[in-house]
Amino acid sequence: MTFQLFLSDVRNCPSATMRMSQILAPLSHALDMTEGQAPGHCIRCAYIGTRLGQELGITGTALSDLYYMLLLKDLGCSSNAARVCALYLTDDISFKHDFKTVDGSLTSALRFVFAKTGLESGLSERFRALVNVVQNGGEIARELIETRCQRGAEIAGKMRFSKVVQAGIMALDEHWDGSGKPEGLRGEAIPREANIALLAQVVDIFHQGDGKDAAMTEVRRRSGGWFDPDLVTAFERLAKDAGFWADLSDPHIADIVFQLPPALHEAPTDERFLDDVAAAFSDVVDAKSPFTADHSSRVTLYTDMIAEEMGLADGHRRWLRRGALLHDLGKLGVSNQVLDKPAKLDDAEWASIRHHPTNGARVLSQIDAFADIAPIAHGHHEKLSGKGYPLGLGGEEISLEVRIVSVADVFDALSAKRPYRDAIPIAEAFRIMREDVGTAFDPDCLSALEVGMSRFGKTSH
Repeated sequence: MTFQLFLSDVRNCPSATMRMSQILAPLSHALDMTEGQAPGHCIRCAYIGTRLGQELGITGTALSDLYYMLLLKDLGCSSNAARVCALYLTDDISFKHDFKTVDGSLTSALRFVFAKTGLESGLSERFRALVNVVQNGGEIARELIETRCQRGAEIAGKMRFSKVVQAGIMALDEHWDGSGKPEGLRGEAIPREANIALLAQVVDIFHQGDGKDAAMTEVRRRSGGWFDPDLVTAFERLAKDAGFWADLSDPHIADIVFQLPPALHEAPTDERFLDDVAAAFSDVVDAKSPFTADHSSRVTLYTDMIAEEMGLADGHRRWLRRGALLHDLGKLGVSNQVLDKPAKLDDAEWASIRHHPTNGARVLSQIDAFADIAPIAHGHHEKLSGKGYPLGLGGEEISLEVRIVSVADVFDALSAKRPYRDAIPIAEAFRIMREDVGTAFDPDCLSALEVGMSRFGKTSH
């Protein structure tokens, strides 16, 4: 993957032939990272749920809403990550992955949490974590699911998806018998899309872990509890199709999902939609840690200040803003135990941090409309001296666009509060950065940011 980007390389209309699903399906891999699921989880759920919808006779707009709700079901997944770490004294990503196999009973929940919670903590700390689990009748704290569901629905709204899609995401964890979250909806009060998505999620998780028979057992066992019995009956009919299971195991299942009716009937996307998607997924990233709330938005503002001062054209600036919004996409694969740690990171934790640019670039490179901003995600921690990460690039190997975002990113990191220190005053932040001009930072980019900040009444002097 090259980092060299020039003005002539910036695409004028990257969305001309792109369909919505071809953008959202690859981006859903970022959501899979946060939930600790095998890559392609949301895509496989979209296949399972859409095929089940067709079995039920759902067509047209209703099938399209179901399809996109399935792809985007985990939009709010990052918003409770920090709270999971705080409540359960454990890695949020592995915790979320493993908890999806729990059936919700008190015995099952306690067995799970005692095995998974606070393994490095003392008994008293573990006991307090267990109290957080049992305080609501043995259920994982309602606030976690409510936060996740509400946030996911809000982000879907920002992306201009229908109220049906938003309601489906909001009700993803509701159960047919009323035992679910966040509102305890029962029976027909639960949006059909949500119950289909929950069933699809269970099928994929158990199929990936233990195969077809395990998936069928779990679906049948939860009929009337988690799932509408009529959905289970319809899924049993679908499951008799050997081609269904073959598709579900196909390594190219994304291509199969792109051929489902909702994808085939899409209109091409436009530039505004790409802007909305970039902004929405930056919200997902920033929601992961209280210390990075609005980080991507601020980096985008500082990036645009620099780009304006350096005379970049309007179209180039718009493209670069998307790169800035998505520069930290790979952090969705980093545990909050690392992101929010108030002390020095150990070697394994530091390795996890150093890998996030590669994770983000890998996702973006799969999307034609965003592939040319993947080098920004990959390179924003490189330094002119060659002592950055993950590839140790230096000098002319680092493009102007990457240099701009790097300056904006470090400035925000210094001037915002972090787990290990308070925010540094603006003047001091610029003084610190000037010490590394020519080794870490491009002098023209840093000067442009200082000029831009001075126009807003913020000065380094």
